[in-house]
Amino acid sequence: MTEMLIDYYKAIEDSSRKMLDAAKAKDWEEVVRYEGACAVLIEQLHFRAQTEDLPPEHRTEKIKIMQRILRNDAQIRTLAEPWLAQFDKLMQGQPQTMH
Repeated sequence: MTEMLIDYYKAIEDSSRKMLDAAKAKDWEEVVRYEGACAVLIEQLHFRAQTEDLPPEHRTEKIKIMQRILRNDAQIRTLAEPWLAQFDKLMQGQPQTMH
């Protein structure tokens, strides 16, 4: 079965939901893992979208999926703020090295 563009949106939403669940559990390594999965899926979506169009019957579903992804992202950011602040404190005073 050939994946349709809407399947990529659904997969991105699924990874976004898993990322939120990991953030709620304060499992930041899992958050980063799912963030990477989202990035790969987004790249694949961009590539496919260059040669394929989203059928009109999927456009409303896409909008709803995107809204849910944005809500997940907002919640993840809220959950991550204390962790990021703690990370910044740890990094203060540390020698900065370039790799």
